[in-house]
Formats: sequence, structure tokens, C-alpha cells
Amino acid sequence: MANLVGKAKEFVAEKIANVKKPEATVTDVSVKRLSADGAHFNSEVSVDNPYGHRLPICQISYNLKSAGRVIASGAMADPGWIEASGVTKLDVPFKVPYDFLMSLLRDIGRDWDIDYELDIGLTIDLPVIGSFTIPLSSKGEMKLPSFSDFFKSSE
Repeated sequence: MANLVGKAKEFVAEKIANVKKPEATVTDVSVKRLSADGAHFNSEVSVDNPYGHRLPICQISYNLKSAGRVIASGAMADPGWIEASGVTKLDVPFKVPYDFLMSLLRDIGRDWDIDYELDIGLTIDLPVIGSFTIPLSSKGEMKLPSFSDFFKSSE
């Protein structure tokens, strides 16, 4: 009897391990706007849902680092749904106070961009499996807007 239970556990574990899961990628990180209280950034995440029904997103957590220091972190609870059988684009906004940007002034002044590392955890609720977190990581450079960008006319 114990042998039968053991085989059943192995069978279920193997089937769950081979179940398709949603996949996600960070497609863009950029400066959205500058305001009196800080710089507002936006990251775009594309999530591919292989299932024929939409999935609830429990939470999106983020951690933005530059020059080895955390400059923004937080979480968005209950940000919506991942649409069925397709790609859903999610915006993950975050704000960086100016005092953190000033501490990065050496890097910014050299090439007018911020070298960053962004870690995002996308927690979704999968049927049968339960809560599942998709870890995402992105490294790159964010170009900051120049003064001339503020005065360009939209064409």
C-alpha cells in the first residue's frame, strides 16, 4: 500500500512539474516624468498566459538598484488579471526621490543615464498549484530626459 501511495505522489509531482506556466519578461524601463517630489519611472512587463482562462495577479513586488544600492522598492497588491491565451502588458510604476538621484550624480553626470538592476516578482494564483511567483530581472541603462526634451514640440 505504501508503495502505491509513493508511486501516486511521484506521478502527481511529475505532472505538476511539466504543467505549462505563464512566462514573463521585462520589456522596457524608462523615465515617465519628473515632478517636485522625485523622478517617476515605469517598467513594462509582458506576461504570456498559456491557459484558456484569465489568471488573477496577487501581487507585483519590485526592487530597483543602482550602483549597488537599493533606490526604490515596494509592492502592488491585487493589480488585476492576466488575460486568457495571450500576452498581457503590465505597467509597474515606481518613484525615486531626488535625494537618491543626487547620490547617483557621479554616474548620471558621466553619461546622463542611470545604470540599473530591476528585480520584479510577479505572484499569480494558478489553479491546482496555488500561488506561484515568476521572478524577473533586468539590467540596463535608463536615459534621462535632457532640458531640450522638455521644450520639444510634439509633432
